[in-house]
Amino acid sequence: MADDEFSGTRSIPLSLNEMGTMIGWVDGTTLVISKRATRTSGNMGWPFLGETIAYLKPYTATTIGKFMEEHISRYGKIYKSHLFGEPTIVSADAGLNRFILQNEGKLFECSYPRSIGGILGKWSMLVLVGDMHRDMRTISLNFLSNARVRTHLLKEVEKHTLLVLGSWIENSIICAQDEAKKFTFNLMAEHIMSLKPGKPETEQLKKEYITFMKGVISAPLNFPGTAYRKALQSRSTILKFIERKMEERVKKKTEDDQNELLGWVLKNSNLSKEQILDLVLSLLFAGHETSSVAIALGIYFLQGCPTAVQQLKEEHVEISKAKRELGETELSWDDYKKMEFTQCVISETLRLGNVVRFLHRKALKNVRYKGYDIPCGWKVLPVIAAVHLDPSLFDQPWHFNPWRWLQNNTRGSQNTTTTSNNFMPFGGGPRLCAGTELAKLEMAVFIHYLVLNFRWELADTDEALAFPFVDFPKGLPIRIQPHTL
Repeated sequence: MADDEFSGTRSIPLSLNEMGTMIGWVDGTTLVISKRATRTSGNMGWPFLGETIAYLKPYTATTIGKFMEEHISRYGKIYKSHLFGEPTIVSADAGLNRFILQNEGKLFECSYPRSIGGILGKWSMLVLVGDMHRDMRTISLNFLSNARVRTHLLKEVEKHTLLVLGSWIENSIICAQDEAKKFTFNLMAEHIMSLKPGKPETEQLKKEYITFMKGVISAPLNFPGTAYRKALQSRSTILKFIERKMEERVKKKTEDDQNELLGWVLKNSNLSKEQILDLVLSLLFAGHETSSVAIALGIYFLQGCPTAVQQLKEEHVEISKAKRELGETELSWDDYKKMEFTQCVISETLRLGNVVRFLHRKALKNVRYKGYDIPCGWKVLPVIAAVHLDPSLFDQPWHFNPWRWLQNNTRGSQNTTTTSNNFMPFGGGPRLCAGTELAKLEMAVFIHYLVLNFRWELADTDEALAFPFVDFPKGLPIRIQPHTL
């Protein structure tokens, strides 16, 4: 195929150097840095099914799995496949992944499987595109702004952390993943709808939400008895609950509701009832699930790295000691900013654990990137985990090494600038996660009180698996011992 036949428009090379690399490429609508086109290699798999079953086969979360390893080895970091019912370009290339995310709405757009929209709702932020996504995201950012995180959410995060850790009994075995989920769910439920932890209505909602989550991450088989069917039923129950809360706020019309997202949206937005319901449901999903998995991963990685735990203790003892001398008890934003090594632990946890492993996008136009052709209409999967675990970008990427994130790194040759440029745990571009700062704050505060008050060890063999969602099959059972530093 000739270079200008693929795009479907008359394409003109602006200039070529002696190696045949174009300085620019014009296809009538798009400017893309490119080389002369090469066919994207790969395997389309079985008819209809493609390679989806093999791609979704569970594997250890600190690896990219056998499927990706074999395909990258055979076809390179950018290859074609047939996944989720569509012809697909899979990218394990850091540059292409950044290019995809930065060109959201121009060359690519979000495109999740229809089953996800069916269970999260057509107005969910995860599946929306264009102006409607921007409007929904603006509402979320209003309640997750840096100013609000500093003045309001820090206190709430601290309160809910202490509630969970305060319930731990000496020398007991707990499921750390469940405890992390309890913490993040209670925090988001109060933040969004002013639901108090431990109350019957909160516990009932949590029960329905657990069933709902099992369906979100299951095969989309809508038959009686399947996890997906049960999740659809729980979705209906959850939406009725949210709708009742909406009606209560419309009747009350008090200023107190302005501290929660639901009350604020009812008063300050023009969203329809259906849009508000899907917004609340999707924020519960996004704000609860990913943060809790990240906290569980942190607990898991730290129990295997006593040197990091010791350095964390030193950092947090110093913060705690300074507060006692000032007669203060609650954490402040200044305290949070002093948690420098803690931020390294958080970054390393997110890099190695990869809570969000890949994203779903679709090409809006024919795109040529460094010699690779991406046809219009094809699904595109930027695989974030493959970049984070790439040995050409991160030294010994399968090792938990928080020190790689220090500016003055004395435990390796990692360039922190290069590291940061290839680090995308919260996505990027216009769809950068609205809850980025809150998620890091949750992890930092939880770690602060965890290392100050407890020692822990694995009570049973367990490890994080990617399904591709990340989960500890046994719930991460740990034995805890309180201590005083």
